[in-house]
Amino acid sequence: MTFIKERSSMIATIICGVLMVTGLINQNTGGTLFPYIFIIGMIIGGFNQTKEGIIDTIEEKHLNVDLLMALAAIGACTISYYFEGIMLTFIFSLSGSLEEFTTNKSKKEIEGLMEIQPENAFLLNENGQTTEVPVKILKIGDLLMVPKGTSVPIDGILLTDHASIDEAAITGESIPNEKTNQDNLFAGTINIGNSLKMEVTKESKDTLFSKIIQLVDEAQNTPSKTASFLSNFENIYVKAVLIIVPLAILIPYFLLGWTWNESFYRGMVLLVVASPCALVASATPATLAAISHGAKNGVLFKGGIYLEALADLKAITFDKTGTLTKGFPIVTDEFFLTDEKELAINTLVAIETASTHPLANAITTKFSKEASQKLNLDVKDVTGSGMLALADTDEWKVGNVDFVTTLPLTDDIISKTEKLQSEGKTVIYLSKNNKILAFFGLLDVPKEDAIKTIQYFNKQGISTTMLTGDHSHTADAVAKMIGIDHVIADCLPEDKTEFIKKQKEEIGVNAMIGDGVNDAPALANASIGVAMGQGTDIAIDVADIVLMKDDLEKLALSHQLSLKLKRIITQNIVFSLSVIALLIISNFFKVINLPLGVIGHEGSTILVILNGLRMLRKLPIEK
Repeated sequence: MTFIKERSSMIATIICGVLMVTGLINQNTGGTLFPYIFIIGMIIGGFNQTKEGIIDTIEEKHLNVDLLMALAAIGACTISYYFEGIMLTFIFSLSGSLEEFTTNKSKKEIEGLMEIQPENAFLLNENGQTTEVPVKILKIGDLLMVPKGTSVPIDGILLTDHASIDEAAITGESIPNEKTNQDNLFAGTINIGNSLKMEVTKESKDTLFSKIIQLVDEAQNTPSKTASFLSNFENIYVKAVLIIVPLAILIPYFLLGWTWNESFYRGMVLLVVASPCALVASATPATLAAISHGAKNGVLFKGGIYLEALADLKAITFDKTGTLTKGFPIVTDEFFLTDEKELAINTLVAIETASTHPLANAITTKFSKEASQKLNLDVKDVTGSGMLALADTDEWKVGNVDFVTTLPLTDDIISKTEKLQSEGKTVIYLSKNNKILAFFGLLDVPKEDAIKTIQYFNKQGISTTMLTGDHSHTADAVAKMIGIDHVIADCLPEDKTEFIKKQKEEIGVNAMIGDGVNDAPALANASIGVAMGQGTDIAIDVADIVLMKDDLEKLALSHQLSLKLKRIITQNIVFSLSVIALLIISNFFKVINLPLGVIGHEGSTILVILNGLRMLRKLPIEK
């Protein structure tokens, strides 16, 4: 539908241009048909925009520049300046077509997503046979087969041991993501490995892919603050022009001795050059292009107003777990105090495999590949302390120091333990028959992109803060590693919300970045709420910006995008106002005629639109 409208608009512009040239030839060769040719060309070229201008005025009670252009063309014809009238109509129609083309180009990313959204899926029955069915009828719990090279039809979890998935449509990341059993799969991503089996976890209307399309479509229909201001300004400005133009015709005629034709002609030139077409087009095309740019890079803005606000950011606050850190502990330090290291590792893995605790998972992840033998032990979980196992006559324990041994610690163990704890790490010990054989430091470590992101915002002079429910010891250690300005630990959800409210009142535009249910109130109260795409649904729903891939560097990209958008909009506004002022002054001193006025006015509009289109270009910060 959009393509048909764009095409019909361009066809009308071409016909208008052909009739303008035909009429000019007829006029220069002494023909008499040129007024009719010009008038037909004006009707064809200006019909759509004039109709939209009239409808907008009636329905929205909002005057716009389309009416000014129509009045100027009609006015030119009344004093027999037919060529000037059709020239005005042609160039105005051409700039309108270009603006429509720019707007549609900005929406191409979303249309591209919609085109690759799967419509059918291969449903697996109890016998392992497949039936092709529409995606919209799939239910949670259905089993599907996804052949090699096809799109994942709906959100779900992987049932196959391994799969290689191209998630560029969701995250903007070109490198395939390697998935293992029970990992999440998203609709619209592509299976580039062997065929896989999956289980449906969401209905088609609730998939991440559907949310992306919905969010960006809503954003492109939500004007920025500047665009809204310019739209309201247009209404007032057009009314002022409609009052000033008659005065500009009558005053020179009665007081300055101009002829009626000269006064009316200058009035028509003023009607053209004073129209705020370029000014009105200063923000919207650029904003749409910026939103599309973000969508292509896995950043969803729920409205131009939030993208625009990023440029004025004064403070940015991060949740710790899952946002700045990986969200799970890993073993960062290991100390073995025995010659029986192989036995210690085998026993350690056997004990920790029996636990689902995050610390146990971290240890098995670290050492399972080093285990040379799989032991079957009688393992007991001692709540709040650790794990106990019996092997022949030996008693093995894994947990805190008070649990694993009653013997005094050596100076070496004490000093190393204190060092690990000063770094915010959790220390886990392994003992055999009351003697410590090994101990480990574990920490939920910062993401690499978190460190780079904090460095970026610090360089920009934007205050950075970390809010966390963790103890201050751990929080301070993580903050030191990433270079963040301020740390507030031991936070409850209401503490985070109160901090964000107070910060907004004291500093101004602030942003909150989080991924969990406990972050949702703070996200909602910040000037700009940013949710991690792999976070909870409620965090994504209340946020203003969504990072579809858990890549904080996209936040720096978003800020750069906002700064560039602000520069381009400012350039457009200054340029368009300067051109309008110059043309008005030139018209008063009779320096320009109507054709030059048309070229200057519409030319500036085209330049403003093309300048806004620069928002689709890559930024230096992009990889």
